[in-house]
Amino acid sequence: MNARIIGTGSVLPKKVVTNFDLAEIVDTNDEWIVSRTGIKERHVAIEESTSSMATEAGKKALEDAGMTAEELEMILVATVTPDYVTPSTACMVQAAIGATNAVAMDLSAACSGFVFALNTAQAYIRAGIYKKILVIGVETLSKVVDWTDRSTCILFGDGAGAAVVSADAEAGIQDFVQYTDGAKGVALQCDARQHKNLFGTRAFENEYVQMDGQAVFKFAVRRVPESIQKLLDRNQLTAEQIDLYVLHQANMRIIETVAKFLKEPMDKFPMNMERCGNTSGASVPLLLDELNRAGRFKRGDKLILSGFGGGLTWGSIYMIW
Repeated sequence: MNARIIGTGSVLPKKVVTNFDLAEIVDTNDEWIVSRTGIKERHVAIEESTSSMATEAGKKALEDAGMTAEELEMILVATVTPDYVTPSTACMVQAAIGATNAVAMDLSAACSGFVFALNTAQAYIRAGIYKKILVIGVETLSKVVDWTDRSTCILFGDGAGAAVVSADAEAGIQDFVQYTDGAKGVALQCDARQHKNLFGTRAFENEYVQMDGQAVFKFAVRRVPESIQKLLDRNQLTAEQIDLYVLHQANMRIIETVAKFLKEPMDKFPMNMERCGNTSGASVPLLLDELNRAGRFKRGDKLILSGFGGGLTWGSIYMIW
């Protein structure tokens, strides 16, 4: 049995911050940001929280799937920006939607989070343990961004996306690959809370997101197409046979480079980073929901999903819609 997506949902905070808004805060401008990233605006949480956005996206996915919360057997939430150390965001979602029969847990893999969580759901379903799982990717990156650092604050946004997956004998996830290179994890990092106890205190230096942009770019343009090509080769597919490539929305140039490597047209690589920015683990499910509600998918379509980023982590999925 495979994990097949039967419903999607998403939510973006009400507050929109444009490049022109950022130009009033840091030394940058709209043309510079757009030409290098493809981003024009992003949504920033004011009243919303990680758990509230995750809950709303999950409810929308359940509605789209025609499923009740009580039917769920598991909830997986991918996030690196939870509201609490404990309880987990997944536990909060379970309580908020009334999924009393579902086990719930969080997964932390940064920008690869939703892809890794979807692969985890596939493993549970393939093993015959669960059949109905809610998978959510959600981030409130605005609370870990240094709004005086023009190299990072222009990139990130907040939001949540969700997918309900159900066991299917034919469609759904056919194959996946995932990787980690922890030795290069310092290229994209954010320290945790201050280490303080009765016996001593150790303050961390980087309380906000710190990124070596060039290192992350070079990693992505090499590893992402490699992982996709491995899936294609393993499943005896050509790039042309894939209907759509749904990639993590980090940077327009990265996606253009992947398309060039695969020799595929850009219209097979949908993007929404222009309006959403880089929402880390939320970006793939946000785009999935947007495409689903726009009617871009039809039953039997062949899709590649790919996530990449902090860790460093990366992975890709081959699925049939």
